[in-house]
Amino acid sequence: MSRARVIVLNSALGPLDYRVPRGMEVAPGSIVIAPLGPRQLIGVVWEAERLPTEEIGDNRLRNLLAVADAPPIPAPLRRLIEWTANYYLAPLASVLRMALSSTSALEGGKTIVEYRATGEVPPRMTAQREQALERIGDRQGLIRELATIADVSDGVIRGLVKSGAIEGVTVALDTPYPLPDPAFGAPALSAEQAEVATTLRTAVDARAFQPFLLDGVTGSGKTEVYFEAVAEAIRAGRQSLVLLPEIALTEPFLKRFHARFGVEPIAWHSGLRQSQRRRAWRAIANGEALVTVGARSSLFLPYPNLGLIVVDEAHETSFKQEEGVHYHARDVAVMRGHFEGCPVILASATPAIETRQQVALGRYTELKLPGRYGVAEMPAIEAIDLLADPPMRGRWLAPKLVRAIDATLERKEQALLFLNRRGYAPLTLCRTCGHRFQCPNCTAWMVEHRLINRLACHHCGHAIPTPRACPECDSEDSLVACGPGVERIADEVAALFPDAKTAIVTSDTIWSPAKAAEFVARMEAGDIDIVVGTQLVTKGYHFPNLTLVGVVDADLGLEGGDLRAAERSFQQICQVAGRAGRGEKPGTVLIQTHSPKAPVMRALVNGDAEGFYAAETQARREAGAPPFGRFAAIIVSSEDKDSALDTARAIGRSAPKVEAMQVFGPAPAPLAMLRGRHRFRLLVHARRALDVQDVIRDWLGGLEWSAKVRVVVDVDPYNFL
Repeated sequence: MSRARVIVLNSALGPLDYRVPRGMEVAPGSIVIAPLGPRQLIGVVWEAERLPTEEIGDNRLRNLLAVADAPPIPAPLRRLIEWTANYYLAPLASVLRMALSSTSALEGGKTIVEYRATGEVPPRMTAQREQALERIGDRQGLIRELATIADVSDGVIRGLVKSGAIEGVTVALDTPYPLPDPAFGAPALSAEQAEVATTLRTAVDARAFQPFLLDGVTGSGKTEVYFEAVAEAIRAGRQSLVLLPEIALTEPFLKRFHARFGVEPIAWHSGLRQSQRRRAWRAIANGEALVTVGARSSLFLPYPNLGLIVVDEAHETSFKQEEGVHYHARDVAVMRGHFEGCPVILASATPAIETRQQVALGRYTELKLPGRYGVAEMPAIEAIDLLADPPMRGRWLAPKLVRAIDATLERKEQALLFLNRRGYAPLTLCRTCGHRFQCPNCTAWMVEHRLINRLACHHCGHAIPTPRACPECDSEDSLVACGPGVERIADEVAALFPDAKTAIVTSDTIWSPAKAAEFVARMEAGDIDIVVGTQLVTKGYHFPNLTLVGVVDADLGLEGGDLRAAERSFQQICQVAGRAGRGEKPGTVLIQTHSPKAPVMRALVNGDAEGFYAAETQARREAGAPPFGRFAAIIVSSEDKDSALDTARAIGRSAPKVEAMQVFGPAPAPLAMLRGRHRFRLLVHARRALDVQDVIRDWLGGLEWSAKVRVVVDVDPYNFL
């Protein structure tokens, strides 16, 4: 090969041709270093026939500089990258970047110096040093990584190194991982589990693409069943990937995996140190890592011998990426299985309507686990009508729920209160002048967090100390917290049950796998009586002594006009209800609602999932909504409002007249300003059969707009803000 077509990691550029110097060998998939002006960029050699571009003469080509010391990107992954870029209308380089997410893995170094706390107290202790040592704990990493963890400057960490409070340690980068043993902790499966496991093992042995929906109620043992498919892939020497929707679920999963296979799998998530990411990436690319568990980004890692993909909690909306490439990991996982020729298991107790429709069409095979494993029974579910049984003035827990908590504590059992709202209160206002605290960068209220004494925006992260006086009228002690968040519920619990040990579980308190492990250990040891948490506690956890679940505001998820609001609320409450009664003790779920006769509430209380999904599916069919129709959002944003509006109007005026497609807008987005950028939205609604990507590509490709305006297309949107 004398010339090579290369995709460099620059989203503004298309494919570029380079000369291959004498003595250098490259092939499609080779990772190379390519010159671009005075810079050197990482790129990947691609099949020239798949990426047509303007041909230029050999005399104008620049030489490739080097080939990276790393395995090439496999052909099935290259096909997935092409498909993802085409389907989600994203630059090829942006998708490729996810496959090359550890640039240090392309370098040849074998050791690195990381830093950890020694336990010594420095002679001069400042507030920042104290904060750094507290947050670092027993964690280890580069100076930059520790500074990020501790939320201090690099200089603070370097000062602690000089004082002896932190020391450097040499870390070997490419130590092999221990191999999992498929026979280590083989479980005793029920007859139903064994039948499903046999089907999945057979599919792994067949080495062919086959998507499965593993539909089992909470506590039915779905994980143990798909572990048998993982074991079969291990026996065959093939790689498995298990996708989890939340980083906080990683630690409990690692424990279960260790109990089954004798070692932990390779973890891949945003909480890894640079050295850990490098080691994991190289082990995966070399085929040495047989099982990887990770967040959605692990889907694009370069597995050379992938034999199984599992998407756990496949209904979770967090599998939809909302920044950069707007892909849905569940759907991309199915496509990766297609290109790799391996089975894909979508495991869920509450499958999405889109997945159910694929089963109805015969494209996915449904495997059911209708009952809980062993002696555990499904919990009894009851609605509390907040109009008939309201909480006391100034409180948020209805008397019936309070009595149930009291009885649970009397039995030395644990309770969980669920409210999907972080912080203390979602709105703070002045009772004197009515001033409301709004984020200066977003069209959103500032949320009070009393644990850290801050008002914070949950969209851009802007935070200020909670003021004592109103900035509008200067009145002191006039600020009022409106509405409850989990911190406020925890305060109410502390007042009602002063002797109970309470834990708040949100992304503010469980920000790493280590924190999740600490929470699990405390629950299992009985060191927590009442958990107050957000959706972070609705899935993946198994606490046999947790027998009561209280849903504080079941109506919250039905607000906002989202087409999936009812389905999402049903899924979320089903999942949190599934935390109750997972052992020998029976469970109870109490749902506080102002609308006990709403279809979603009746379905939850009556356990009528099929009836609920049938009604929701019919409503979607009549509206032409997904999965029976298609949506694509076009979001126009700029720091200059007029520029954004002018561009959005120009896009709207030039909308093509296509049969079976409608364009709505432009209109200000519900979140009209986000991170300092004014936002306008257009919504494309089309029939399922229309190739809406080609229409949008041609439509927007013929337009030009100012460099200060950003236009983003979200195919199959889940967020309508």
